[in-house]
Amino acid sequence: MAEHHNPSTRIIWERAKQKARELGVAQSAYYPELEGLAVFGDERLINPFPKPLAPRGYVMVEIPVVKPEATLQYLIFDFGKRGATVDSAKQEKFAAGADVIQVNQALAFRVASAYYQLMTAQERLQAAQDTLRTAQTTQDAAENRLSNGLATLPDVLQARAETAQAAFDEDSADGDEKIARVTLTEAVGADPSPNIVIDGQKSAPLPESLTMSIEALIDRAMKDRPDLMAQTLRIRSAEARIRAARAEYKPQIVLSGSAAQTSIWPTADYGQLGPASEPTWSVELGVHWRIFDGGVRKNELRIAESKRREEADELTAERDQTTREVWTAYIAFRTALRKHDAAVALLESANSSYSASLEAYKYGVKNLVDVVTAEKQLAQARLSSVSARSELFLEAVNLEFATGNLLRNQPAATRLQSQDGHQ
Repeated sequence: MAEHHNPSTRIIWERAKQKARELGVAQSAYYPELEGLAVFGDERLINPFPKPLAPRGYVMVEIPVVKPEATLQYLIFDFGKRGATVDSAKQEKFAAGADVIQVNQALAFRVASAYYQLMTAQERLQAAQDTLRTAQTTQDAAENRLSNGLATLPDVLQARAETAQAAFDEDSADGDEKIARVTLTEAVGADPSPNIVIDGQKSAPLPESLTMSIEALIDRAMKDRPDLMAQTLRIRSAEARIRAARAEYKPQIVLSGSAAQTSIWPTADYGQLGPASEPTWSVELGVHWRIFDGGVRKNELRIAESKRREEADELTAERDQTTREVWTAYIAFRTALRKHDAAVALLESANSSYSASLEAYKYGVKNLVDVVTAEKQLAQARLSSVSARSELFLEAVNLEFATGNLLRNQPAATRLQSQDGHQ
């Protein structure tokens, strides 16, 4: 849905089509230029003549002319300039295709991030609602003990305060969930609105391990990342532009010609001239060689060489950044795995602690402070569990994005745990 509706994909697609058209423009240099021209004119001129033939020593001549003409110009040889220009345009076209892949992958990652942020917000809202029910249970227990003369009013007031805090947290989580909905609708290219429903995938299998070493992940990124592909292609384009700039120092062999039907009706103030309508033509094979241009070609060559060095340095920087991003994603995923395992254990322990504290409080073994402390620990454990689960999903997607494997059919970098515990 995002690839179809988000403006960024349409923008990059139009740019790719422009690069394809630029290649067509470069290739058109191999074809001759044919032009049509129609001339309708009238000319009056002084034609000198000896006085024995013309009394005044000249004759005034007026020549109306009609001349439809076709001209042809064909560049036969230019020492590789056209070929280099076409190579440069071709590499730019391929780079634009890699940019399309990069934008689609970035959009997919943006949508996935917004999706998991919404899923986190929904689970946080659920956790806040569970915490509110837990606080209400604690308050009910305190009020029940107060009515039986086993608790004090400050205990009840403290329990009510915890319930009010839990209600406040629920309202805050509800607002965050609606904002996350708006963010997701914007990412998919729809009108930003909280009216969107997603599949929370609560039963979806979690990533449980990596299928590749860090070295293999870096190798995959260097081979598959579309931004690195695009930069490599731009280096090749810059090299082709250098060849084109060097070819400017060489001559060009050009074939030109024209054919016309020339019709004239000349008149003179002395003597008689006859009309004519005859086919006329010309053919020319020329060698064009710029000898001096004030340093234009030299500076253009230096610019092209500098651009080649710039693109090479850009590739080096992007390779270093890619390695850093893969390492970061690798570490973040392994950390997310450990955090999720710890969060599961924490939630189980906190739930047991709260249940035991509440039961002991009802029998008068523990005081309300112990119950409230266990309640707060349970609330924090619920939030930690929610965040750890969504973070694990998101870091798995981030690892695919960092290695350039997002939206591709290659094996994933992570292994999922199935429902029955089998891989």
